[in-house]
Amino acid sequence: MSTQEQAVAVTRRLLIDGQLVETEQTLASLDPATGEVFGYAPEATVAEVDAAVGAARRAFDTTDWSTNHELRARCLNQLYQALRDNVEELRELTISEVGATRALTHGNQLEVPFEIVRYYAGLLEGYEWSEDLGNIEIRGQQHHRWVEKEAAGVVAAIAAYNYPHQLALAKLAPSLAAGCTVVLKGAPDTPLSTLALGEIIAQTDIPAGVVNVLTSSDIEVGKRMTTHPDVDVVTFTGSTPVGREIMAAASATLKKVFLELGGKSAMILLDDADYVKSAQFAAFSVATHAGQGCALTTRVLVPAADHDKVAQMIAGVFAHVTYGDPRDPKTYMGPLISERQRDKVDGIVQRAVAAGATLVAGGEKVDPGFFYKPTLLANVDPDSEIAQEEVFGPVIALIPYTDEDDAVRIANNSIYGLSGGIMSADQERAKAVARRVRTGTFSINGGNYFSADAPFGGYKQSGIGREMGRQGLEEFLELKTFAEVLA
Repeated sequence: MSTQEQAVAVTRRLLIDGQLVETEQTLASLDPATGEVFGYAPEATVAEVDAAVGAARRAFDTTDWSTNHELRARCLNQLYQALRDNVEELRELTISEVGATRALTHGNQLEVPFEIVRYYAGLLEGYEWSEDLGNIEIRGQQHHRWVEKEAAGVVAAIAAYNYPHQLALAKLAPSLAAGCTVVLKGAPDTPLSTLALGEIIAQTDIPAGVVNVLTSSDIEVGKRMTTHPDVDVVTFTGSTPVGREIMAAASATLKKVFLELGGKSAMILLDDADYVKSAQFAAFSVATHAGQGCALTTRVLVPAADHDKVAQMIAGVFAHVTYGDPRDPKTYMGPLISERQRDKVDGIVQRAVAAGATLVAGGEKVDPGFFYKPTLLANVDPDSEIAQEEVFGPVIALIPYTDEDDAVRIANNSIYGLSGGIMSADQERAKAVARRVRTGTFSINGGNYFSADAPFGGYKQSGIGREMGRQGLEEFLELKTFAEVLA
């Protein structure tokens, strides 16, 4: 099949008001493993945003979606089954467009996110939508008070490219469970993956207008979504600089804003840690999806006396990381998403070396496609660009520290606070240090906190709010307090 024939075969449509819609302009999607055009997606304009928001507004205001808990649970269960039924098509699409390895699609790139949908369907079954506050006496009369939880309204959801299914479903499932209606915009680097979710939703009983799915590379589309007067909530996953712009834009109408932003997470190796296991964990973690994960521990903090030894261990592990065609089951690491992203990663690495960091491994582009060798920079200054800026590539900054207090200081020396990790032979010691690090998630000796029932989000400039868990549902709820005079 020629590239053009393949592109036509995977072209998809927008979902607006229950209808699958084509547009005059299209957006090319590249296969990052080859750099060639993989397919084309519709290029939404501001007019499509207005149509989608209008549909979501009508669905929220004129139907019983926001109050019919049983309907929402049934639709979420149906969506979960539809995702399972289409898993193999979604898998091949994700490998080709996202550059995710086949193994990752059995995990957080595809199948694990399905469980978010099922989790929220189950959460609805026993969720308490009201809380009784009891009676109080005021001027001789009894007043009964209670609080009810209501859907927040129309949600504008904007997702990043790195884990498109995870990011979309972590916004869609709780907002739908809450009774909101949604306009979802996929990232311009991975539009087909998000549109595929829209086409699956169109086959379910989710009413027209409840979910609308757009893709576009036009910055005005995103701006319109975040400033539209009929949007009540904005949820965004992406970089901190863009998050700041969205928060500022949404402030004009005081929209509820929920942001999952960047990270520069630190892994602390205490002096009693198993360095061999720690090096393996650190290296393979940062190579996951070519380092394109906001919560990855890209700063590794090590006792100064053991710095060089640990550097050689991590470099040795990197030498065994297989990278290449993500379709090959033996491949551990796929490509970066684009040439633009690869240039950004390489630029930061080269500037770090020029600033005095030691390049121990990697630091090279690999063609064809957008591959970058797993890279280790040692003797890194904790105040330098490579230690402070999110790279979003397979790059570790190895930083020496003097004692526990110094390690905690370095770990907290960041505008971010998304995640972190610690390795130690003493579990209680590890937990004591972990509690001093200001982040929203934390891994102790490789513990995995990431699941549908666990809230995920960060401190400081890593964001506002939490995705997943009961807290993820409540991001999309408003509280209404009632009082009545008893006869």
